[in-house]
Amino acid sequence: MNDILHRVGVIAPLKDVHTALTTIDGLAGWWTEDTKGDPDGVIEFRFASAGGDGFDMKVLETSPELVRWEVVGGPEEWIGTHVSFTLSQADEYAIVLFKHEGWREPVEFMYHCSTKWATFLMSLKQYVETGKGDPAPNDVLVSNWH
Repeated sequence: MNDILHRVGVIAPLKDVHTALTTIDGLAGWWTEDTKGDPDGVIEFRFASAGGDGFDMKVLETSPELVRWEVVGGPEEWIGTHVSFTLSQADEYAIVLFKHEGWREPVEFMYHCSTKWATFLMSLKQYVETGKGDPAPNDVLVSNWH
């Protein structure tokens, strides 16, 4: 299996990052404005750039140190993979260890998704630190796949 891994430090209390990862308003503030669902069940993330398609994430865990989802809807490459955010505090930084694990093979789409995850994690950092992120449809265009 193959994984996408990132580390981001957010100058904020851990609870602020946790809120951005576990509430519909928080998720819509940094990933995609078209976010809905049950923050304790299945959350739907949609993207206008993908014709309204997106991802459905089943929430597996939302402890103060770990937010973990299973992808239950979306592109075939994503189905059955897991997305996790491991959280810790180091001085004034909330450290986010991001993992999108379980890719069957490192296809070109995985490379694209790795870059997009990095831009969205920077949007998360910006959102928590300033109150305004760059969620889709205002996200960074990284290629012809958006």
